[in-house]
Amino acid sequence: MSAPDNPSAPDNPNEEPTSTEPREDEPLLGRSGDVVQRQDVPIYYNLLTGAAVVAQAGVWIVQAILVLQPTSTPKHKILGTYIHFFLNVLSILCFIAAFIVIEINKGDHPRFTSPHGIMGLVTYIFIILQALTGIAQFFAPVLVFGSVDNGKKIYKYHRVFGYVLLVLELGTVIAATQTSFNLTDLHIPLWSVLVSAILVLLGVGSRIRKSKFGFGR
Repeated sequence: MSAPDNPSAPDNPNEEPTSTEPREDEPLLGRSGDVVQRQDVPIYYNLLTGAAVVAQAGVWIVQAILVLQPTSTPKHKILGTYIHFFLNVLSILCFIAAFIVIEINKGDHPRFTSPHGIMGLVTYIFIILQALTGIAQFFAPVLVFGSVDNGKKIYKYHRVFGYVLLVLELGTVIAATQTSFNLTDLHIPLWSVLVSAILVLLGVGSRIRKSKFGFGR
């Protein structure tokens, strides 16, 4: 009797193949059900497996906004700004790590062919520009803008664009539900992501203080 052509193929065609060899057509984030906690792995590792790094980046960005919004005294503003800075650095590092992993796995396949991919690229560019602006106006206002007062004048635009960027990030997540990977494999419903995005916007938006924008002064 001859050996089977594919030793990793299951006897039952309805069973999942046991081979862990990645396929050429495998989605960048893996197949549905790939991320399963093994018995010998601590539970906190669940926060880092699969696409969790990307999700954590989004979480830290929202936390960075929330920690700075209510500050009013100079002491709290400075402390809030430092925390805001470090949380955003953490989120950007997560985004960069995710981008590198995706690029490595993408190989020779075409890039930025879907609305999600295009919006993701635009979002990445705006995140970097927003971060550089924030760093310049707080840590090096004299060097970049000529004076501390000139740096402070940029704050209101930095705040406004931060909220616009949050909407763009949520829109990118919403667009991910229409990718072929989600439609054919994950089946995450559009409505659930829309509801989550609306809740985030309501929570953040309800804490906005118009006086912090500084327009009309």
